[in-house]
Amino acid sequence: MNEDLNKIAAAERLAQAQYGYQVNVCVAAGCLSSHSSEVKEALDLQVKTHHLEKRCWVKGVGCMGLCATGPLVSVDPGDILYQNVTAEDATEIIQHLAALEADTPYTDTMPEHLTSASETPFFQQQVRIVLENSGKIDPERIEDYIMQGGYGALVKALTEMTPAEVIDEVAKSGLRGRGGAGYSVGLKWSTVARAVGDEKYLICNGDEGDPGAFMDRSVMEADPHRVIEGMLIAGYAVGAETGYIYVRAEYPLAVKRLQIAIRQAQKMGFLGRSICGMLFNFHLEIRLGAGAFVCGEETALMASIEGKRGTPRPRPPYPAESGLWGKPTLINNVETYANIAPIIRKGSAWFSSIGTEKSKGTKVFALSGQVFNVGLIEVPMGITLREIIERIGGGISENRQFKAVQTGGPSGDCIPAQHLDTPVDYESLFQLGSIMGSGGMIIMDETSCMVDVAKYFMEFCMSESCGKCIPCRVGTAQMHSLLCKISEGRATMDDLHQLEELCDMVRHTSLCGLGQSAPNAVISTLRYFRAEYLAHIEHKCCPAGVCKIKELA
Repeated sequence: MNEDLNKIAAAERLAQAQYGYQVNVCVAAGCLSSHSSEVKEALDLQVKTHHLEKRCWVKGVGCMGLCATGPLVSVDPGDILYQNVTAEDATEIIQHLAALEADTPYTDTMPEHLTSASETPFFQQQVRIVLENSGKIDPERIEDYIMQGGYGALVKALTEMTPAEVIDEVAKSGLRGRGGAGYSVGLKWSTVARAVGDEKYLICNGDEGDPGAFMDRSVMEADPHRVIEGMLIAGYAVGAETGYIYVRAEYPLAVKRLQIAIRQAQKMGFLGRSICGMLFNFHLEIRLGAGAFVCGEETALMASIEGKRGTPRPRPPYPAESGLWGKPTLINNVETYANIAPIIRKGSAWFSSIGTEKSKGTKVFALSGQVFNVGLIEVPMGITLREIIERIGGGISENRQFKAVQTGGPSGDCIPAQHLDTPVDYESLFQLGSIMGSGGMIIMDETSCMVDVAKYFMEFCMSESCGKCIPCRVGTAQMHSLLCKISEGRATMDDLHQLEELCDMVRHTSLCGLGQSAPNAVISTLRYFRAEYLAHIEHKCCPAGVCKIKELA
């Protein structure tokens, strides 16, 4: 099978080598919303106009990361990145390439927004493992993925390693689940592998519901085969022959590209029966979620796949023992599976050399909010919040003052300026009372009211509660009501004390992680920004000027 892969990779390499230039156009969801498809069409037309069809290849690729300045177009060779590209700019770009191709001077001045920006600090501090193919390959062509080494890790696992050796390699890498809890991936895999059962299942959790989060969506859109390969290796390791990718229906582009990738993998023999000529069978299906945030919780997700209402159940038993249809089930998220192929291909020692002592590898974040460089980033564990926000993110927009960063989605905390030098790893964030989460990172400046922020996240948790347990169903509604009173200047100190008591009750008595973590935004803003709550209650004013304080009769 290795020979077959090498032949496909060599043929693809030869086919691409005939082009002097490869023009990559981002066709991920963010740039498509800014009409990057029109940019690609215009570039194709200009290539034909300048008779460069045999020397210039215009290719649609996944997210390049710097979403704030999309649509993005990169050119190889030359390491050129054009930003804020419109269809009208296609003429300038292709004329420039035509001049380079003809080795003639190009005297026209390129517009400022088309200036190369590949050496910007946004890219310099990133370490790309999960995103190594993102922005480089066509996500709808398996040959492009294979040329980059795709499915080589699967072949290596199937032909050179036993399932136990695969699990041991993953365990030695130190990889922890990237879905939020940070549980050891190797330990979880070994538990499922040891579980007794005539049938086992594999699930990829692509139900990304955090406000401001788009990490998993981008990976599925940009490199779907990477996720599939990771699942195949996991299935071989734990003894599962059926897998499900659970994706929310609001991600139609990710769903489309996963469907294409599954068909291509089946056609090439990477899915189905006797994969790579070995005694390993694996079938993969996509299940669409209806957008319920609670279905990101693993037991609710499994209920949804089974065709039931997506509500959580008490644990134990854990999915590793009794999961989908009562069978042992392995659940990891998109980013976790996307790390597997590189670990098998390059070795656990390579992966564990990146990051900190207890938090190995890299983490993908969706950087959003009041920061210049909104986008998708991948950084080594241990990098500080300050480095992410000030260097990669370019600092706070409009020269305002940084106020807080919210990590971990609705389940996370708001971290203030005095902790900006905190390393981004599981232990350091936990010490602050925060979590890594799946990777959302929302930056707030001085114009943000922390009472209003807490109210926003509480409204989200209240709306997304499945209603199965009273602490979450009723408690989040009561907390939201109290936050509304505070933001409107109608609250008393008794209301604040009641809010704190409710936080404790909901956190410790809710059934699942949604309810247990729902008070986190309130708890953290009370810890670090209590003065803003007191200003609303005692002085009937909002220091940030956000809340509309009602005059009392």
